[in-house]
Amino acid sequence: MKKEDLLDSKLVIGMIHVDALPGTPKYGGNVNQIIENAIEEALIFKSSGIEGIMIENMHDVPYLNNAAGPEITSTMAIIAYEIKRETNLFTGVQILAAANEEALAVAHAANLDFIRAEGFVFAHVADEGVIESNAGTLLRYKKQIGADNVMVFTDVKKKHSSHSLTSDVSIVGTAKAAEFFLSDGIVITGSSTGVEVDISELNYVKQNSNLPVIIGSGVTSENIPYYYKLADIFIVGSYFKEDGDWKNKVDKERVEKLLSVVEQCKIKN
Repeated sequence: MKKEDLLDSKLVIGMIHVDALPGTPKYGGNVNQIIENAIEEALIFKSSGIEGIMIENMHDVPYLNNAAGPEITSTMAIIAYEIKRETNLFTGVQILAAANEEALAVAHAANLDFIRAEGFVFAHVADEGVIESNAGTLLRYKKQIGADNVMVFTDVKKKHSSHSLTSDVSIVGTAKAAEFFLSDGIVITGSSTGVEVDISELNYVKQNSNLPVIIGSGVTSENIPYYYKLADIFIVGSYFKEDGDWKNKVDKERVEKLLSVVEQCKIKN
């Protein structure tokens, strides 16, 4: 799928939060089980009718700043490869926190379609510390390894972060900077995981960007009708999990419920 095909695609991407990986405080000691669990969730998504998947190492708390060790990168690459091979869906990866080059290497090795990148433009203060802007180094690395087919979706005014130093730069200004620096898609979030996106900000960015606009948090079966006309892509994590908690396993009934609402929106619009 090309970037231009994503505009107004209404693509729903289901999140797989892989279990804590080797070397992290919550690691359980069984890599094979981590891989099997991730594949199982991917197959649930595919059987439910999901068209896209994204994998992320969210259980690896506390996150390193702009770094991930080879034990993380290698395991994520295996998981990504197996999920892409098993599902052949539109698939992407994010490696926390702001380990964008590592994510790009994983995506390239596993033949994925995109990465989600933090800190692409404008530095900000996150839980892990200061996240420096990295578009220049990231896209040069992309060219060096020949990952031209991997799209880079970039967060603007990212959740779990302070943006006081750039408070005089609007969300549209940030989005325009990302577009100028060759982003492939703009990701908008609420203030934290599972929190809804401000619909006025979403509308503002959509009216002033030529890139696909992606909602990156807080999507539910109840609010997606309000977001449907304004966003091109919906990344859904918490809502798809048991009890709506990102830490739990994927709930097939929740996935099918939201997809049913999306189908209704398509008919009405």
